[in-house]
Amino acid sequence: MNPAQLAALRYLVAANQFSRAPSHVADYLGATRGTVSQSLKTLDGKGLITQIRSSSDKRRARYDVTPQGHALLGSPTQTDSAIEQLDENERAHLAKLLSNVLHMTLRARGGKSFGICKNCKHHGMKAKRPYCRLLDVELADHEIDQICHEHETAA
Repeated sequence: MNPAQLAALRYLVAANQFSRAPSHVADYLGATRGTVSQSLKTLDGKGLITQIRSSSDKRRARYDVTPQGHALLGSPTQTDSAIEQLDENERAHLAKLLSNVLHMTLRARGGKSFGICKNCKHHGMKAKRPYCRLLDVELADHEIDQICHEHETAA
């Protein structure tokens, strides 16, 4: 699997059901839609994801990760193993550098973040259930810990 496919698969695992359209993957990865489309087709062909068409608009689709896709990501990558071999100071330095890259990326996107649902200004509770006020939908318990493309920083 190439790095673009792996990055797309990792994003899809972390994203909620409202954030798994090809355009969301492209926006998150800072990649072209054509590149992402090809990566998604390949992942689908390998049985790692499956395309779900919208029942109200057949032009819209999202991708769900299959059990095989989840299993593939359950194994540490070579990069994970290399990071584990760094000492504490090296990991702290790497974390600082990655934080700088993240802030530069956010500035390039005009401040548009992809954040965790429960940290969003639209997240709330309704009838003791997690709820998105922006989309006017009840959320599954696990979705509040997932990435959402509609995320806005809570004030």
